[in-house]
Amino acid sequence: MGPGPGPGPGGARGPPARRLLCMCSLSLCLTYACYSLMGGGPAALRAPLRLRGSPPPRAPRPAPHNASAPAAPRSAPAAPSAPAAAAWLRAPLAPGEAIAAQGGAAERDAQESSTTDEELSRPGPGPGPGPSATPDYGERRLPQALIVGVKKGGTRALLEAVRAHPQVRAVGTEPHFFDRHYDKGLHWYRSVMPKTLEGQITMEKTPSYFVTNEAPKRIHSMAKDTKLIVVVRNPVTRAISDYTQTLSKKPDIPTFEVLAFKNRTLGLIDASWSAIRIGIYALHLENWLQYFPLSQILFVSGERLIIDPAGEMAKVQDFLGLKRLVTEKHFYFNKTKGFPCLKKPEDGSPPRCLGKSKGRTHPKIDPDVIHRLRKFYKPFNVMFYQMTGQDFQWEQEGSDK
Repeated sequence: MGPGPGPGPGGARGPPARRLLCMCSLSLCLTYACYSLMGGGPAALRAPLRLRGSPPPRAPRPAPHNASAPAAPRSAPAAPSAPAAAAWLRAPLAPGEAIAAQGGAAERDAQESSTTDEELSRPGPGPGPGPSATPDYGERRLPQALIVGVKKGGTRALLEAVRAHPQVRAVGTEPHFFDRHYDKGLHWYRSVMPKTLEGQITMEKTPSYFVTNEAPKRIHSMAKDTKLIVVVRNPVTRAISDYTQTLSKKPDIPTFEVLAFKNRTLGLIDASWSAIRIGIYALHLENWLQYFPLSQILFVSGERLIIDPAGEMAKVQDFLGLKRLVTEKHFYFNKTKGFPCLKKPEDGSPPRCLGKSKGRTHPKIDPDVIHRLRKFYKPFNVMFYQMTGQDFQWEQEGSDK
Protein backbone atom coordinates (compact mmCIF):
# COMPACT_ATOMS: atom_id res chain seq x y z
CA MET A 1 0.00 0.00 0.00
CA GLY A 2 1.26 3.46 -0.82
CA PRO A 3 1.75 6.33 1.58
CA GLY A 4 -1.27 7.57 3.48
CA PRO A 5 -2.82 11.00 2.98
CA GLY A 6 -0.90 14.04 4.01
CA PRO A 7 -1.79 16.54 6.72
CA GLY A 8 -5.31 17.80 6.95
CA PRO A 9 -8.78 16.31 7.26
CA GLY A 10 -9.80 13.21 5.35
CA GLY A 11 -12.04 12.96 2.32
CA ALA A 12 -15.81 13.27 2.15
CA ARG A 13 -16.41 9.65 3.10
CA GLY A 14 -15.69 8.50 6.62
CA PRO A 15 -12.58 6.40 7.33
CA PRO A 16 -13.11 2.65 6.70
CA ALA A 17 -12.67 1.57 10.32
CA ARG A 18 -15.18 4.13 11.53
CA ARG A 19 -17.64 3.11 8.79
CA LEU A 20 -17.33 -0.48 10.02
CA LEU A 21 -18.11 0.67 13.55
CA CYS A 22 -21.14 2.61 12.28
CA MET A 23 -22.46 -0.34 10.26
CA CYS A 24 -22.27 -2.61 13.30
CA SER A 25 -24.09 -0.02 15.39
CA LEU A 26 -26.78 0.47 12.71
CA SER A 27 -27.43 -3.27 12.67
CA LEU A 28 -27.86 -3.27 16.43
CA CYS A 29 -30.20 -0.29 16.25
CA LEU A 30 -32.44 -2.08 13.72
CA THR A 31 -32.55 -5.12 16.01
CA TYR A 32 -33.53 -2.82 18.86
CA ALA A 33 -36.37 -1.30 16.82
CA CYS A 34 -37.75 -4.72 15.89
CA TYR A 35 -37.64 -5.86 19.49
CA SER A 36 -39.46 -2.72 20.64
CA LEU A 37 -42.28 -3.35 18.11
CA MET A 38 -42.66 -6.89 19.46
CA GLY A 39 -43.39 -5.62 22.93
CA GLY A 40 -40.00 -5.17 24.47
CA GLY A 41 -38.91 -1.76 25.58
CA PRO A 42 -36.09 0.44 26.67
CA ALA A 43 -36.59 -0.47 30.29
CA ALA A 44 -36.01 -4.13 29.51
CA LEU A 45 -32.90 -3.30 27.53
CA ARG A 46 -31.50 -1.16 30.32
CA ALA A 47 -31.84 -3.95 32.89
CA PRO A 48 -28.34 -5.22 33.67
CA LEU A 49 -27.52 -8.83 32.99
CA ARG A 50 -26.22 -10.71 36.02
CA LEU A 51 -23.94 -13.60 35.14
CA ARG A 52 -23.72 -16.56 37.47
CA GLY A 53 -21.04 -15.93 40.04
CA SER A 54 -20.37 -12.42 38.78
CA PRO A 55 -20.18 -9.32 41.00
CA PRO A 56 -22.90 -6.64 40.90
CA PRO A 57 -22.85 -4.39 37.84
CA ARG A 58 -20.28 -1.61 37.95
CA ALA A 59 -21.43 1.97 38.13
CA PRO A 60 -20.58 3.80 34.91
CA ARG A 61 -17.37 5.79 35.15
CA PRO A 62 -17.14 9.30 33.70
CA ALA A 63 -15.03 9.71 30.59
CA PRO A 64 -11.48 10.94 31.33
CA HIS A 65 -10.83 14.64 30.76
CA ASN A 66 -8.25 13.86 28.09
CA ALA A 67 -9.59 10.75 26.42
CA SER A 68 -6.94 8.70 24.71
CA ALA A 69 -9.16 7.15 22.06
CA PRO A 70 -12.13 8.28 19.94
CA ALA A 71 -15.59 7.36 21.17
CA ALA A 72 -17.36 4.46 19.50
CA PRO A 73 -20.82 5.08 18.03
CA ARG A 74 -23.78 4.77 20.37
CA SER A 75 -25.53 1.45 19.96
CA ALA A 76 -28.75 0.08 21.41
CA PRO A 77 -28.66 -3.73 21.53
CA ALA A 78 -31.78 -5.80 21.86
CA ALA A 79 -32.46 -8.41 24.52
CA PRO A 80 -33.90 -11.52 22.82
CA SER A 81 -35.81 -14.28 24.52
CA ALA A 82 -34.01 -17.12 26.28
CA PRO A 83 -34.14 -19.51 23.27
CA ALA A 84 -32.91 -16.75 20.98
CA ALA A 85 -30.08 -15.96 23.38
CA ALA A 86 -29.06 -19.62 23.47
CA ALA A 87 -29.06 -19.72 19.65
CA TRP A 88 -26.95 -16.56 19.59
CA LEU A 89 -24.37 -18.21 21.81
CA ARG A 90 -24.17 -21.22 19.50
CA ALA A 91 -24.00 -19.19 16.29
CA PRO A 92 -20.68 -17.76 15.08
CA LEU A 93 -20.37 -14.00 15.32
CA ALA A 94 -20.38 -11.94 12.16
CA PRO A 95 -17.23 -9.96 11.36
CA GLY A 96 -16.79 -7.06 13.76
CA GLU A 97 -19.97 -8.05 15.58
CA ALA A 98 -21.42 -6.27 18.58
CA ILE A 99 -19.44 -3.17 19.37
CA ALA A 100 -21.18 -1.73 22.40
CA ALA A 101 -19.23 1.29 23.56
CA GLN A 102 -20.78 3.92 25.79
CA GLY A 103 -21.85 6.90 23.71
CA GLY A 104 -19.51 9.84 24.31
CA ALA A 105 -17.05 7.83 26.42
CA ALA A 106 -13.79 6.93 24.77
CA GLU A 107 -12.87 4.40 27.43
CA ARG A 108 -13.77 3.54 31.01
CA ASP A 109 -10.34 3.99 32.52
CA ALA A 110 -7.50 6.38 31.86
CA GLN A 111 -4.30 5.10 30.30
CA GLU A 112 -1.66 4.33 32.88
CA SER A 113 2.06 4.43 32.33
CA SER A 114 3.62 1.05 31.58
CA THR A 115 6.86 2.19 33.22
CA THR A 116 7.10 0.74 36.71
CA ASP A 117 8.84 2.24 39.73
CA GLU A 118 11.46 -0.49 39.44
CA GLU A 119 12.25 0.50 35.85
CA LEU A 120 12.31 4.20 36.69
CA SER A 121 14.95 3.65 39.36
CA ARG A 122 17.26 1.68 37.06
CA PRO A 123 20.40 3.67 36.20
CA GLY A 124 20.48 4.96 32.66
CA PRO A 125 20.27 8.07 30.52
CA GLY A 126 17.34 10.39 30.87
CA PRO A 127 15.75 12.52 33.57
CA GLY A 128 14.74 9.65 35.85
CA PRO A 129 16.37 8.81 39.19
CA GLY A 130 19.78 7.22 39.26
CA PRO A 131 23.14 8.23 37.82
CA SER A 132 23.55 8.51 34.08
CA ALA A 133 25.21 5.54 32.41
CA THR A 134 26.87 7.79 29.79
CA PRO A 135 28.88 11.03 30.07
CA ASP A 136 26.70 14.10 30.56
CA TYR A 137 27.81 16.24 27.62
CA GLY A 138 26.30 17.52 24.39
CA GLU A 139 23.00 19.38 24.19
CA ARG A 140 19.36 18.53 24.70
CA ARG A 141 17.36 18.20 21.51
CA LEU A 142 13.76 17.42 20.68
CA PRO A 143 13.38 13.76 19.64
CA GLN A 144 13.75 12.84 16.00
CA ALA A 145 12.02 9.47 16.53
CA LEU A 146 9.28 8.27 18.85
CA ILE A 147 7.97 4.87 19.93
CA VAL A 148 4.29 5.83 20.06
CA GLY A 149 2.65 2.49 20.87
CA VAL A 150 1.16 0.21 21.74
CA LYS A 151 0.77 -0.51 25.43
CA LYS A 152 1.70 -4.12 26.34
CA GLY A 153 2.96 -4.70 22.82
CA GLY A 154 6.67 -4.85 23.63
CA THR A 155 7.61 -1.16 23.64
CA ARG A 156 9.86 -1.42 26.72
CA ALA A 157 11.82 -4.33 25.22
CA LEU A 158 12.25 -2.43 21.96
CA LEU A 159 13.37 0.74 23.75
CA GLU A 160 16.03 -1.14 25.71
CA ALA A 161 17.32 -2.80 22.53
CA VAL A 162 17.44 0.55 20.70
CA ARG A 163 19.32 2.14 23.62
CA ALA A 164 22.06 -0.44 23.14
CA HIS A 165 23.02 1.37 19.94
CA PRO A 166 25.78 3.96 20.54
CA GLN A 167 24.14 6.46 18.18
CA VAL A 168 20.88 6.54 20.14
CA ARG A 169 20.09 8.35 23.37
CA ALA A 170 16.63 7.75 24.78
CA VAL A 171 14.65 8.79 27.82
CA GLY A 172 14.23 5.87 30.23
CA THR A 173 10.88 7.07 31.53
CA GLU A 174 7.70 7.86 29.63
CA PRO A 175 7.39 11.67 29.31
CA HIS A 176 3.69 11.60 28.28
CA PHE A 177 4.19 15.03 26.75
CA PHE A 178 1.79 14.76 23.82
CA ASP A 179 -1.06 13.35 25.91
CA ARG A 180 -0.73 14.63 29.49
CA HIS A 181 1.83 17.44 29.69
CA TYR A 182 1.42 19.29 26.41
CA ASP A 183 0.51 22.49 28.21
CA LYS A 184 4.06 22.60 29.66
CA GLY A 185 5.40 23.44 26.23
CA LEU A 186 8.28 22.27 24.04
CA HIS A 187 10.84 23.95 26.32
CA TRP A 188 9.86 21.54 29.12
CA TYR A 189 9.81 18.61 26.70
CA ARG A 190 13.32 19.41 25.51
CA SER A 191 14.51 19.73 29.11
CA VAL A 192 13.66 16.10 29.92
CA MET A 193 15.55 14.75 26.91
CA PRO A 194 19.08 13.31 27.35
CA LYS A 195 22.04 15.28 26.03
CA THR A 196 23.30 14.14 22.64
CA LEU A 197 26.21 14.82 20.33
CA GLU A 198 25.88 15.82 16.70
CA GLY A 199 24.79 12.78 14.70
CA GLN A 200 23.14 10.96 17.62
CA ILE A 201 19.39 10.33 17.62
CA THR A 202 17.19 11.43 20.51
CA MET A 203 14.22 9.17 21.25
CA GLU A 204 11.46 8.56 23.75
CA LYS A 205 8.60 6.09 24.07
CA THR A 206 5.09 6.65 25.39
CA PRO A 207 2.70 3.87 24.27
CA SER A 208 -0.47 5.84 24.98
CA TYR A 209 0.32 8.30 22.18
CA PHE A 210 -1.03 5.83 19.61
CA VAL A 211 -4.56 6.01 21.03
CA THR A 212 -4.52 9.74 21.86
CA ASN A 213 -6.55 11.74 19.34
CA GLU A 214 -4.46 14.90 19.62
CA ALA A 215 -1.02 13.23 19.51
CA PRO A 216 -0.53 13.01 15.71
CA LYS A 217 -1.33 16.68 15.14
CA ARG A 218 0.83 17.78 18.06
CA ILE A 219 3.81 15.69 16.95
CA HIS A 220 3.42 16.94 13.39
CA SER A 221 3.42 20.52 14.71
CA MET A 222 6.72 19.82 16.51
CA ALA A 223 8.42 18.27 13.48
CA LYS A 224 6.60 16.89 10.44
CA ASP A 225 9.53 14.61 9.57
CA THR A 226 9.47 12.80 12.94
CA LYS A 227 9.91 9.03 12.56
CA LEU A 228 7.32 6.93 14.36
CA ILE A 229 7.59 3.34 15.59
CA VAL A 230 4.53 1.28 16.56
CA VAL A 231 4.97 -2.11 18.23
CA VAL A 232 1.82 -4.15 17.61
CA ARG A 233 0.80 -7.49 19.02
CA ASN A 234 -2.12 -9.89 18.59
CA PRO A 235 -4.92 -7.71 20.05
CA VAL A 236 -6.44 -10.61 22.01
CA THR A 237 -3.14 -11.42 23.73
CA ARG A 238 -2.48 -7.71 24.21
CA ALA A 239 -5.84 -7.22 25.94
CA ILE A 240 -5.20 -10.15 28.30
CA SER A 241 -1.71 -8.82 29.08
CA ASP A 242 -3.19 -5.37 29.75
CA TYR A 243 -5.71 -6.90 32.15
CA THR A 244 -2.98 -8.96 33.84
CA GLN A 245 -0.98 -5.81 34.56
CA THR A 246 -4.01 -4.08 36.08
CA LEU A 247 -4.89 -7.20 38.07
CA SER A 248 -1.42 -7.21 39.64
CA LYS A 249 -2.11 -3.73 41.01
CA LYS A 250 -5.82 -4.12 41.74
CA PRO A 251 -6.49 -7.75 42.64
CA ASP A 252 -10.15 -7.06 43.52
CA ILE A 253 -11.23 -6.04 40.00
CA PRO A 254 -13.82 -8.16 38.15
CA THR A 255 -12.71 -11.03 35.94
CA PHE A 256 -11.56 -10.46 32.37
CA GLU A 257 -14.72 -12.16 31.10
CA VAL A 258 -16.95 -9.70 32.99
CA LEU A 259 -15.03 -6.63 31.82
CA ALA A 260 -14.77 -7.71 28.19
CA PHE A 261 -18.54 -7.78 27.57
CA LYS A 262 -21.39 -5.34 27.86
CA ASN A 263 -23.65 -8.37 27.72
CA ARG A 264 -22.07 -11.84 27.73
CA THR A 265 -25.25 -13.58 26.56
CA LEU A 266 -25.66 -11.30 23.55
CA GLY A 267 -21.95 -11.33 22.83
CA LEU A 268 -21.72 -7.55 23.06
CA ILE A 269 -17.99 -6.74 23.28
CA ASP A 270 -17.33 -3.67 25.42
CA ALA A 271 -15.17 -1.56 23.10
CA SER A 272 -15.23 1.30 25.61
CA TRP A 273 -12.88 -0.69 27.86
CA SER A 274 -9.38 0.50 26.99
CA ALA A 275 -7.96 -3.05 27.10
CA ILE A 276 -10.25 -3.90 24.16
CA ARG A 277 -10.24 -0.58 22.33
CA ILE A 278 -6.45 -0.21 22.08
CA GLY A 279 -6.36 -3.36 19.92
CA ILE A 280 -8.55 -1.84 17.19
CA TYR A 281 -5.34 -0.71 15.49
CA ALA A 282 -6.94 0.28 12.18
CA LEU A 283 -9.17 2.80 13.91
CA HIS A 284 -6.23 4.55 15.58
CA LEU A 285 -3.94 4.35 12.54
CA GLU A 286 -6.45 6.30 10.43
CA ASN A 287 -5.88 9.25 12.74
CA TRP A 288 -2.10 9.11 12.25
CA LEU A 289 -2.35 8.84 8.46
CA GLN A 290 -4.04 12.24 8.41
CA TYR A 291 -0.67 13.74 9.34
CA PHE A 292 2.08 11.24 8.52
CA PRO A 293 2.73 9.07 5.45
CA LEU A 294 3.34 5.36 5.92
CA SER A 295 6.97 5.90 4.92
CA GLN A 296 7.49 7.63 8.29
CA ILE A 297 5.87 4.86 10.35
CA LEU A 298 7.53 1.53 11.16
CA PHE A 299 5.38 -1.31 12.49
CA VAL A 300 7.27 -3.79 14.66
CA SER A 301 5.77 -7.20 15.43
CA GLY A 302 5.64 -7.86 19.16
CA GLU A 303 5.63 -11.59 18.46
CA ARG A 304 8.69 -11.38 16.18
CA LEU A 305 10.43 -9.20 18.75
CA ILE A 306 10.40 -12.23 21.05
CA ILE A 307 11.14 -14.92 18.45
CA ASP A 308 13.68 -12.97 16.39
CA PRO A 309 14.73 -9.78 18.22
CA ALA A 310 17.81 -9.29 16.04
CA GLY A 311 15.69 -9.46 12.89
CA GLU A 312 13.24 -6.83 14.15
CA MET A 313 16.11 -4.66 15.37
CA ALA A 314 17.66 -4.80 11.89
CA LYS A 315 14.46 -3.24 10.52
CA VAL A 316 14.46 -0.59 13.24
CA GLN A 317 18.09 0.36 12.64
CA ASP A 318 17.50 0.59 8.89
CA PHE A 319 14.41 2.74 9.48
CA LEU A 320 16.38 5.12 11.72
CA GLY A 321 19.27 5.28 9.27
CA LEU A 322 21.70 3.56 11.63
CA LYS A 323 24.35 0.94 11.06
CA ARG A 324 23.28 -2.54 12.15
CA LEU A 325 25.35 -2.64 15.31
CA VAL A 326 22.74 -4.32 17.54
CA THR A 327 22.73 -7.93 16.31
CA GLU A 328 21.99 -11.46 17.54
CA LYS A 329 25.11 -11.23 19.70
CA HIS A 330 23.29 -8.73 21.92
CA PHE A 331 20.45 -11.08 22.87
CA TYR A 332 20.07 -14.03 25.19
CA PHE A 333 16.77 -15.90 25.47
CA ASN A 334 15.61 -16.25 29.06
CA LYS A 335 13.53 -19.44 29.26
CA THR A 336 12.14 -18.54 32.67
CA LYS A 337 10.72 -15.20 31.56
CA GLY A 338 9.95 -16.37 28.04
CA PHE A 339 11.58 -13.46 26.20
CA PRO A 340 15.06 -12.27 25.19
CA CYS A 341 17.39 -10.33 27.48
CA LEU A 342 20.14 -7.92 26.47
CA LYS A 343 23.84 -8.52 26.94
CA LYS A 344 27.07 -6.78 26.00
CA PRO A 345 28.91 -9.03 23.52
CA GLU A 346 32.26 -7.32 24.15
CA ASP A 347 32.50 -8.43 27.78
CA GLY A 348 31.38 -11.34 29.92
CA SER A 349 28.78 -9.44 31.94
CA PRO A 350 25.50 -11.27 32.60
CA PRO A 351 22.44 -10.45 30.45
CA ARG A 352 20.21 -7.58 31.59
CA CYS A 353 16.55 -8.57 31.65
CA LEU A 354 13.45 -6.47 32.06
CA GLY A 355 11.94 -6.13 35.51
CA LYS A 356 9.60 -8.53 37.26
CA SER A 357 6.63 -6.57 35.90
CA LYS A 358 7.34 -8.11 32.47
CA GLY A 359 6.53 -11.70 31.53
CA ARG A 360 3.73 -12.17 34.06
CA THR A 361 1.71 -15.37 33.82
CA HIS A 362 -1.67 -14.65 32.24
CA PRO A 363 -4.83 -15.83 33.99
CA LYS A 364 -6.77 -18.63 32.32
CA ILE A 365 -9.50 -17.14 30.12
CA ASP A 366 -12.70 -18.92 29.04
CA PRO A 367 -12.06 -20.32 25.51
CA ASP A 368 -15.48 -19.02 24.39
CA VAL A 369 -14.38 -15.49 25.29
CA ILE A 370 -11.16 -15.94 23.31
CA HIS A 371 -13.20 -17.16 20.34
CA ARG A 372 -15.56 -14.18 20.45
CA LEU A 373 -12.70 -11.71 20.75
CA ARG A 374 -11.00 -13.28 17.71
CA LYS A 375 -14.21 -12.82 15.72
CA PHE A 376 -14.55 -9.25 16.95
CA TYR A 377 -11.01 -8.24 16.01
CA LYS A 378 -10.73 -10.14 12.69
CA PRO A 379 -12.19 -7.48 10.34
CA PHE A 380 -10.16 -4.74 12.00
CA ASN A 381 -7.00 -6.87 11.78
CA VAL A 382 -7.58 -7.46 8.07
CA MET A 383 -8.11 -3.75 7.54
CA PHE A 384 -4.90 -3.03 9.46
CA TYR A 385 -2.98 -5.48 7.24
CA GLN A 386 -4.30 -3.69 4.15
CA MET A 387 -3.42 -0.26 5.53
CA THR A 388 0.13 -1.21 6.49
CA GLY A 389 0.88 -3.70 3.70
CA GLN A 390 1.92 -6.28 6.31
CA ASP A 391 0.25 -9.53 7.35
CA PHE A 392 0.89 -10.15 11.04
CA GLN A 393 -0.98 -13.51 10.88
CA TRP A 394 -2.90 -13.02 14.10
CA GLU A 395 -5.78 -15.11 12.76
CA GLN A 396 -3.75 -18.30 12.93
CA GLU A 397 -5.22 -20.66 15.52
CA GLY A 398 -3.41 -20.42 18.84
CA SER A 399 -1.51 -17.22 17.98
CA ASP A 400 -3.10 -15.41 20.90
CA LYS A 401 -2.22 -17.97 23.56
